[in-house]
Amino acid sequence: MGILIKDWNSFEWKNPAHLNQLAKNLGRYLVGPSGEEYRRTTAKLQEFATPQDFPTSILEVLAKYHQTTPYDMGWQQIYKVLDLTGSKRNGFDILDVHDGLTFDKIPIGGKLEVKKMWGEKAHVYFDNYGGALGWHQNLFDDEEYWTIEDTAIAFRNAAYYEQAAVFYALLEAVGATGAVAWQAPSPAALAASDATYNANRDIRTMNAAAQQIVLAVASKGYGVTPQNASFIVLTPLQLQERVRNALALNFQAFAGSPSQANYGFRMLVATPGMLTDTSHAWVILPGNKLMAGIRMDLKFYSSFDMLSNTNAQAGWMRYGAAIGDTDQVARIAFA
Repeated sequence: MGILIKDWNSFEWKNPAHLNQLAKNLGRYLVGPSGEEYRRTTAKLQEFATPQDFPTSILEVLAKYHQTTPYDMGWQQIYKVLDLTGSKRNGFDILDVHDGLTFDKIPIGGKLEVKKMWGEKAHVYFDNYGGALGWHQNLFDDEEYWTIEDTAIAFRNAAYYEQAAVFYALLEAVGATGAVAWQAPSPAALAASDATYNANRDIRTMNAAAQQIVLAVASKGYGVTPQNASFIVLTPLQLQERVRNALALNFQAFAGSPSQANYGFRMLVATPGMLTDTSHAWVILPGNKLMAGIRMDLKFYSSFDMLSNTNAQAGWMRYGAAIGDTDQVARIAFA
């Protein structure tokens, strides 16, 4: 059973109705990862498929697993995500911005550039992101349907990987704005050779970052208190062990001893490549004025190029994000 066409044996590439059905199926397949169609498709992709499930081909020698959802959707836990796919807007507003960051609106093919934002109301524009894939007609003629579907999966994964990278890059751009140095150990006489030395300093650094955020946003109407504050620790893979050990550190080495964490922390490990800075982590108060807007989920357009004998698919997305309050993000050091 195929992903794009249920029965490739009956597919006729010269039949306009069949080509139209392929285009419709691809469109449904490439929709964003939050829809019911995606969940059904993911479940199907996770089933093991053998060559017997597809038409016989000389190249279908080895059975393969499809790589499903290798892109990173953790950013959705950090930003307040606005679904504006049904709107007619070119962006969204954030009120009472005193110190924030956004990606400047760029022309197609341009590069992202982080800009400062401030004022009683700031407008965040949706940017365009696109890519294309092509299937040579030989793939249809030679019944290499597995290759066709593999390419479609890689195309979708690349689109959402790029989306995640954009949102993580904006968080990284806070940089030294809310930097918190590696805190001294407590007690001060704790030896560097002690097994808990790094964890002790790391958890104290996280506590200091969270305290910095709580104090900075206390009068901003977020409803954040020391009792209910919950933070995400955005962590590169290289620091995962350090953060985990710090969050597990108790005051005494026995079961039931209270944690040395003064606040609620949840570690979020970014997919390798998402964070360019792998020597720091970020303590983040999620939501509020950390906002992302999705104007258009992955949408594709189809055409056949008779000069190159290729079936082409171009995919486009529109989205934007902004950190309306940099006080919600603190970069922490580990040395």
